Amino acid sequence: MQIGPHKLKNNLIVAPMAGVTDRPFRMLCKRMGAGMAVSEMVASNSLLYGSEKTKRRANHEGEVDPISVQILGADPKMLAQAARHNVEHGAQIIDINMGCPAKKICNVMAGSALLQNEKLVAEILEAVVGAVDVPVTLKIRTGWDKSNRNAVRIAQIAENSGIQALAIHGRTRACAYTGEAEYDTIRAVKATVNIPIIANGDITTPEKAKFVLEHTGADAVMIGRAAQGRPWLFREIAHFIETGKHLAAPQMEEVQQILLDHVHELYAFYGEHTGLRVARKHISWYTKGLAGSAHFRHHMNQLESITEQLQVVNDFFGGQLQAGESLQHVEEMAA
Repeated sequence: MQIGPHKLKNNLIVAPMAGVTDRPFRMLCKRMGAGMAVSEMVASNSLLYGSEKTKRRANHEGEVDPISVQILGADPKMLAQAARHNVEHGAQIIDINMGCPAKKICNVMAGSALLQNEKLVAEILEAVVGAVDVPVTLKIRTGWDKSNRNAVRIAQIAENSGIQALAIHGRTRACAYTGEAEYDTIRAVKATVNIPIIANGDITTPEKAKFVLEHTGADAVMIGRAAQGRPWLFREIAHFIETGKHLAAPQMEEVQQILLDHVHELYAFYGEHTGLRVARKHISWYTKGLAGSAHFRHHMNQLESITEQLQVVNDFFGGQLQAGESLQHVEEMAA
C-alpha cells in the first residue's frame, strides 16, 4: 500500500475517530501492527489553531511516519489554509473529512453533508490539493442516504482532483452507524477509479478483514471502533492475511501491560486531570466482557486520582488472573 511517496508496512489503517485517535492511541496501534493511523479531525477554522485541544490534536512528536492529519470544514479557502498550516507543523499526508455523520457537523454542511454538493466537493478537493505539496486523501461514505449513493461519482471527482487515496465507509450518512455496512458500493468504486481504495465499516475480525479485501478488491482496510480496547487486532489481522492462521489471543498479563502503558501515555500527554478522564473510556473498552467488569467500571469512573485509578486496574486484573479468566470469550464477543 502506497500513498504518494509513503510506502506503508501493510494495508491496515487506523480510522480517524473524534476523541479516540489521539497521539497515544495512534502510536499504540502502530506498535500493534497498523501501517498507518489518521488523526482525529482538526477544524479548519483558523481561530482554533491556538486552542490547547487543537494543539494536542496536531501533536505528532515521536510518532512513526507517515503523519496523516484529517481536516474538516466546508469552505475551500479555509480548508486550503488549514492544510498548509498542518503541513507546516509536520503533517505528511492531509486527509479531508467528508464522512462524519454527526448532526453538529452536517448542520454546518461539513463532513458527509458535503456529499450532497458535488460541485463544492470538487472545489474543496482542488483547493486543498493545490495548496500543499504532500499527498491529499479523502474519507467519504457511500452517499447521503440509500436513495442517493453517489460514491462512484465522488470517487471520479476525487481522482480528477488529484486525491491520492480514498477511504469509504460502507454506510450512507443517513445510516450513521446503524445496520450492517455494505461493500458493493466500495467494490463499484474500486472498479471505476485507479487510485488506492480503503474499505471501512464493520471490520471486526481477521476473517472479516480478509473477506472485505477480497470482495471489494480494496487496496487496504480501515479499522475504527473494533480497535477500541483491542489494539492487538491489527497484528491478528496481519498474521491471518499473511498465513491464513489465527494468532493466539493475548494473555491477560499482556492485556494488563498494554492497558497500563496506554494510560501512562495518556497521563503524560494530557496531564493528570484530563488524562485520568480520557483513560476511563479506554479502560472500559479493555475490560468489556470480563467477569465483574460492569461493577469495576462503575467504581473506576468515580475515582479522582491516577494513583487510585492504577490501583483498581491492577486489583481488577489481579482478580482475573487468580480466577484464571481467559480473554478468548472476549474476542468471541467482539466478533
